[in-house]
Amino acid sequence: MSGNILTPDICVIGAGSGGLSVAAAAAGFGVNVVLIEKGLMGGDCLNYGCVPSKSLIAAAHRAHTMRNDSGLGVAPVEPVMDFARTQAHLRSVIAAIAPHDSVGRFEGLGVTVLQSHARFVDPETVQAGETRIKARRFVIATGSSPAVPPIPGLAETGYLTNETIFDLTRRPDHLIIIGGGPIGIELAQAYRRLGADVTVLEASRALSREDPEAAALVLSALRAEGVAVHEGAKVVRVEGQECARTVIIEREGEAQERIPGSHLLVAVGRSPNIADLGLEAAGVDFERGGIRVDPDLRTSNRRVYAIGDVAGGLQFTHAANYHAGLVVRAILFRLPVRNRPHLVPRATYCDPELAHVGLSEAEAREAHGDGVKVLRAELAENDRARAEGIAKGFVKIITGKRGRILGVTIVGESAGELIAMWSLAVSRRLKISAIAGLTLPYPTLSETGKRAAIGYYAGSLENPLVRGLVRFLRIFG
Repeated sequence: MSGNILTPDICVIGAGSGGLSVAAAAAGFGVNVVLIEKGLMGGDCLNYGCVPSKSLIAAAHRAHTMRNDSGLGVAPVEPVMDFARTQAHLRSVIAAIAPHDSVGRFEGLGVTVLQSHARFVDPETVQAGETRIKARRFVIATGSSPAVPPIPGLAETGYLTNETIFDLTRRPDHLIIIGGGPIGIELAQAYRRLGADVTVLEASRALSREDPEAAALVLSALRAEGVAVHEGAKVVRVEGQECARTVIIEREGEAQERIPGSHLLVAVGRSPNIADLGLEAAGVDFERGGIRVDPDLRTSNRRVYAIGDVAGGLQFTHAANYHAGLVVRAILFRLPVRNRPHLVPRATYCDPELAHVGLSEAEAREAHGDGVKVLRAELAENDRARAEGIAKGFVKIITGKRGRILGVTIVGESAGELIAMWSLAVSRRLKISAIAGLTLPYPTLSETGKRAAIGYYAGSLENPLVRGLVRFLRIFG
């Protein structure tokens, strides 16, 4: 194919969070960069994921707060819902952020942006429209798309995914969600609070990746708000038509059950965007779960790196940013890097929020055996929580030998914010004494974690010195 030939230092395929981060950082160091994107700049996070979903959740939270008696002397009132204005807010947030991810901004940074499909034609060349790119290094950051299971009748009946649900102009009457992972649970609660009936269908256990006790607290809250959550429910088939769908499920040992609804959302996970990238021609090994990478995020073709969702593993915007930082250090400065997934925190933005970083209790026991200790403190025992009427939630800390912090789970108000301190603790391999001796502003929810940390010394209270330290920390900490 004839056309231009570009020879940049780095060619980035995909302008989502990870790809944009690599391009911006490399351009900032004066490196010649070509960025290729066939769809919308900003990728899934800006256009279909984090930004619109959190905007919707914010509106839903406001409605929920208005209609519920907090016990603080403010009378509840039923909000007047205007779904069109909620959608307008969502779109305005995307529009406000979009210039930061735009073609114009990146061209202003010195990046050559090609709006076209990219495909490898050999191990060191990519074709994008009429342009060929022969780069010193390539970074594949094409992200992922909603996975759609082969359920009989699904295609004929029609369904929504996270890429289409935010285009609704009217609130669903009854939203059925197939999938009880973070996306399904977040949107289930949001649409319920906005006035829709909501049913969640999960084939195994909802929020199965999370600490079982923390997940149970979240699911209890959703059920209390009127969300019907069916676990162990296999979807057999889907029937009906637009605004009148029926999902047929079966559970072990029970007869099939028919669940009618107006809208159907499929949220069963995501599939890496690897189709038609010419990975075979590039000599890049891949599998169903994504491109195979080494711990330094290099593929089987040493010229090519893969980051973010397309590399399998963690599928978070901040994980892609983390990968981007590793790749920039490796390519620009030739520093040794290693992807450590357990250092990446995660949060599910339901109410109560659920956040985690590091090893789970089960993972810690498998890796460290009897040296593991579990520390816990309830949010209800925190003074700030009492003042705000917060009655549910806890902090759970997993420590190893000599008190090193291995992992933390937080469920409750602002868990996604509170996990930040613990992300630092896990990534810097801090010991629990660092948190137990930390001075925090009073009254704050973060003191709950410190209270749990002090509990590490409870088993040594027969030692007068330790007993005195614990008493001091509880009084003056």
